[in-house]
Amino acid sequence: MLRIPLKNNHVLVPSFEELRSYLDALVERYEEPSFIAEDPLGIPHGFDDPRDQAVIGLYAALLAWGRRTTVINKMEALCERMNYRPHAFVADFDPARDADALDGFKHRTFQPVDALWFTRNLSDAIDRHGSIENIFADHLPDDPAHPYPMGPAIQGFSTTLLRINPGTPQRLRKHLARPEAKSACKRLNMYLRWMVRPGPVDLGMWTRIRPEQLMVPLDVHVGRQARALGFIERKSNDWKAVRILTDACRRLCPDDPARYDFAFFPPGAQDEPLDDAFTGDSAVPPSSWPTA
Repeated sequence: MLRIPLKNNHVLVPSFEELRSYLDALVERYEEPSFIAEDPLGIPHGFDDPRDQAVIGLYAALLAWGRRTTVINKMEALCERMNYRPHAFVADFDPARDADALDGFKHRTFQPVDALWFTRNLSDAIDRHGSIENIFADHLPDDPAHPYPMGPAIQGFSTTLLRINPGTPQRLRKHLARPEAKSACKRLNMYLRWMVRPGPVDLGMWTRIRPEQLMVPLDVHVGRQARALGFIERKSNDWKAVRILTDACRRLCPDDPARYDFAFFPPGAQDEPLDDAFTGDSAVPPSSWPTA
């Protein structure tokens, strides 16, 4: 470590490589199959058909707020309502025939009317694009040098589901985050991580989106950890903060920046303190990192 003077004392400041090694060790600690059982990601892992995994994974990601045990219980109930065939249920969804299956399903602000319209619109979008992967990937920017291709992909996905049926209620907007609304799009970025990154935890099923294109999911837990490490100075957990955090993580691992979600979220959600050697006056902000 470098010894940097601070007033009359000396503070040990770790090097860039030491910081990366510390975060990589956290990733290695938490990116284990044991993580799946107590996480909503365990729901899609319970299915064998990739189409079922993609569909039920989307519901699990969008409803992943609050206590994880509650989310998992709600998702198990939804699987039962879908006769444990989520892709077939959604792809063949007929409101006149199937609406009763969703009647009464709710989780926090996600009400039965949201379940009905989300399922109806997702069904129509799958019919139009062929798969959930294609709904996202068909909105990727043409420019291969675009620095944040997941922005247009997420914007296009959410906009498609909001506009595909004229009668869609405005209230569905609160469940379909959009970068243009300055949202951090935490749950959709998390869903994309699940679908795109390879295991042992993530499913790694999709090929039209690459791991290096992903953004780091940002919520209150991740934001708190990232600020303690000096990665983010911005106070708001918005899309701009997501770009800042992802830029930093790309410098740590250009091929897979979203892997550092495992270094931020699990310890943050469990209120586990970070090593003091890398926080506070010892933080190593990206502005001090060596250039390539």
